[in-house]
Amino acid sequence: MIVKILLFATLKDRAGVKSFDLALSDSEITVAAVRQAVAVRFPAVTKHLETAIAALNEEFAAPEMTVKDGDSIAFFPPVSGGSGESPAHPEIFLLPDAPYSIDAIIAAITIPATGAVCIFSGTVRGETTSVGEAQRTLRLEYEAYAPMALTKMRQVAQEIRMRWDGVQGIAIVQRIGVLEVGQNTVLIACSSAHRDGGCFEAARYGIDRLKEIVPVWKKDVRPDGSAWIEGGYYPTPQD
Repeated sequence: MIVKILLFATLKDRAGVKSFDLALSDSEITVAAVRQAVAVRFPAVTKHLETAIAALNEEFAAPEMTVKDGDSIAFFPPVSGGSGESPAHPEIFLLPDAPYSIDAIIAAITIPATGAVCIFSGTVRGETTSVGEAQRTLRLEYEAYAPMALTKMRQVAQEIRMRWDGVQGIAIVQRIGVLEVGQNTVLIACSSAHRDGGCFEAARYGIDRLKEIVPVWKKDVRPDGSAWIEGGYYPTPQD
């Protein structure tokens, strides 16, 4: 049996490869056993595999789930980021590798009945204070497990709609690639008929949820070195 292994962020750096085919002797094997096999092949990633999240065919995977020939298994650290078909509920999900127009995104999620749009936009900080000491950032480098990231963006949008039925349009945009200080990194925008239609709450929920379940990571490049920034949230079966 042969399965395709995908590694991201710190695991990719430690292994020195982003993807590879893994040959296994059993016709059926669990995700946990695949994790062990990867550690045997790349001992340098063993420590990071212990806390890595697994995805089987672009969905979060429990250790006991069965892996079959031809499956794709991704391992990545906890997350630190298309268009809808309904004219009344426009949606846009993007992973651009170049600057985007906020005005164009607003236009894409507004309809004639829209009277309010709430936007959260993240930017690259050049200075972060930690334990009373300022640390400089030269740039951030973002990468994503793109197919799964777009799927989970759509899931976030579905969750928003279940909570705030007054939300009309939703945009979730996460930049990937190298971003300099001051550049936009992520955008969540929600539109509604009025400012009390849920757009404020929905945008806040969207960015918080994106950082939990959308597989996007960033590397912080500083004058004294670089490191991948990992989160602390581990997906549940409901995710």
